[in-house]
Amino acid sequence: MPWHAQLDLDYRLEDARSVARFRHEGPLRILQSLYPEGDAICHNVLVHPPGGLVGGDTLDLRVCAAAGSHGLITTPGATRFYRSEGELALQRTALVAEAGARLEWLPLEAICYSGCRAENRLTLRAEPGAELIGWDLSALGLPGAGKPFEHGRLQQHVEVPGVWLERGRIDAADRRLLQSPIGLAGHRCLASMFFVAGTPIARARRGAALDVARALIEDHVLCASAGTTSPHEEVIVLRVLAPLVEPAMQLLRTIWQAWRAELWNLRGPSPRIWAT
Repeated sequence: MPWHAQLDLDYRLEDARSVARFRHEGPLRILQSLYPEGDAICHNVLVHPPGGLVGGDTLDLRVCAAAGSHGLITTPGATRFYRSEGELALQRTALVAEAGARLEWLPLEAICYSGCRAENRLTLRAEPGAELIGWDLSALGLPGAGKPFEHGRLQQHVEVPGVWLERGRIDAADRRLLQSPIGLAGHRCLASMFFVAGTPIARARRGAALDVARALIEDHVLCASAGTTSPHEEVIVLRVLAPLVEPAMQLLRTIWQAWRAELWNLRGPSPRIWAT
């Protein structure tokens, strides 16, 4: 029987403290709120107890940060799209930051097992004065465990409505896409990180964010398959291809810290669960 799970997570600023409130249906919820950076920033860990999705499963996550609040969300483990006999497995995430709010979406990777039929949709909305940092990583198969991505399909959709849209389909049968030097070039991990603002980002500020990211990429083992750009004056994007998840995740975390420092003047610790 398919799992259908929904979580509505709302951040509010109450007496100078960002507070999380949530409602859920099915096996999707958050753990206790943590404040390693002080009351202004609420850290939460999103948990899906079944640990993965099969054909027919749907995960629906809606996050809203109200004016002045700041929420950070991560996960304790990867999302797993398992083999499907025909039905689609869908993960749908909608993030909204209201005026003056900040939101950070930092989940671990989504693993696409051979034979999966998966769709991963992410929509981000920032009102004027609001800003978001987020990322999305997908791993095709488990090459390190000798389980390549030989069959199946992943549909990816990342959108800032009216501003920026990336949509693509990766089919295990499309060897040209998977192996070509103008496709994935044999890599099995693809990742994007994005900074989204509700109003145009000042040219100097955008330039500084691009410069710091490019400097870090230049010194990284993935320098030949990573790059950053600003496709719209309200969006900055980092893209990475890697043979495995670990080096891509390491680069994203490094640039996340650098962007937080450069764009928000924040130098707090990484989420504690990343160290476990």
